[in-house]
Amino acid sequence: MKPILIKQGRLIDPEQGRDEISDVLLMNGLVEAVGANLTEPDGATIVDAQDLVVSPGFIDLHCHLRDPGHRGKETIATGTAAAARGGFTTLCAMPNTDPPSDNRPVIEYVLAAARESGLARVLPIGCVTKGSEGLELAEMGNLAEAGVVAFSDDGSPVSSPHIMQQALLYGSQLGLPIINHCEDTSLSANGSMNAGWIATRLGLNGIPNSAEEVMVTRDIHLAELTGGHVHIAHASTAGTTELVRKAKAKGVHVTCEVTPHHLTLTDKAVLGTDPDVSAFGPLSSGAYDTLAKVSPPLRSNTDRMSMIAALNDGTVDFVSTDHAPHGITDKMCSFGDAANGISVLETALGSLMSLVHTKALSLPVMIEKLTASPAKFLGLNIGTLKPGFSADITIIDPDLDWVVDPSKFTSKGKNTPFSGKSLKGSVITTIYQGEIVYGAST
Repeated sequence: MKPILIKQGRLIDPEQGRDEISDVLLMNGLVEAVGANLTEPDGATIVDAQDLVVSPGFIDLHCHLRDPGHRGKETIATGTAAAARGGFTTLCAMPNTDPPSDNRPVIEYVLAAARESGLARVLPIGCVTKGSEGLELAEMGNLAEAGVVAFSDDGSPVSSPHIMQQALLYGSQLGLPIINHCEDTSLSANGSMNAGWIATRLGLNGIPNSAEEVMVTRDIHLAELTGGHVHIAHASTAGTTELVRKAKAKGVHVTCEVTPHHLTLTDKAVLGTDPDVSAFGPLSSGAYDTLAKVSPPLRSNTDRMSMIAALNDGTVDFVSTDHAPHGITDKMCSFGDAANGISVLETALGSLMSLVHTKALSLPVMIEKLTASPAKFLGLNIGTLKPGFSADITIIDPDLDWVVDPSKFTSKGKNTPFSGKSLKGSVITTIYQGEIVYGAST
């Protein structure tokens, strides 16, 4: 493995509180040294990072790789390749595969396939219940021994309070969190987008904020009762952030995440190419845009702004993509019949940089929420450029303009509401365990 010397980049490492112009030397898959004007080792690959930002490799705690069982939508190989293009060096794979990740052989398959791809670290998440059916706990101890980093039935909420309480108890004994898709399905019913005037204008059934907040309230109370760690997946409402904020103040072991799309889009995206249509005006041909259909749904601008504020004040712990690739036919249908989900790995940085450029979020905070904070959640020696840590690095050009073209995605999922949109900020190079897995050296 050749040494790599990254020269003269703006190093931002929130874990160490560093924001400075610096060199970084990588040797044998680890960070060797960080400092000014480092000596170039013989035979080293030189990466010129002048005018670029050098960050620890991004960590995604919530993505769907579809493998095994739905390889037409994504494979671990294509998903990790998309991750490399998006600057992610660690992915936590959700268990709603076929068969689901509720047994050791599936976990071992995921780990082996990830080692073979070699483009990103893949950490499997195990099911809370057998088959993610919500009826009986999975063999959580066995899954923990196999290498899972958390438990979730994501895609389906853990609806039974009794099952959730038992999961939190077992999770606390294993030292692993329970990640819940918080949705009271009796309140969301057959809704397909956010409840509000846009849903009414389009004649679509809406999903109220209460569908999320009722279950968040329940899970916080159960975490307080059991001492377990509950993690709220893809928080989307102002009410959820307030509930988490108050729970943290009480010392409840609760964390939460938000996605790039809930930070940057609203339910107006369902209107397609004409988001400024009035409540009574004519609709454009782009209305009922299934590419903007996601669960939980894109919410109001008030909810979006609450997510940004909660990210800044630490209530929201980190950003996760909820990367959900689908085939074209999954979205080329009526809005109600369309699959939920957005392909996110390759647009995450560009969309988040819009918040940086508008000063809604600082660059160091954005990087912290993609590196140091998720690393702390996992308890692993990643997410920082301390000497001796894994040489996982993302180099970005914060000012590079580009247009989203899903046909050029490495992911099999081309389903994105950002298609054709101009973004500013892009990944230039990704290094995983001391190897350049995306981009080029100079």
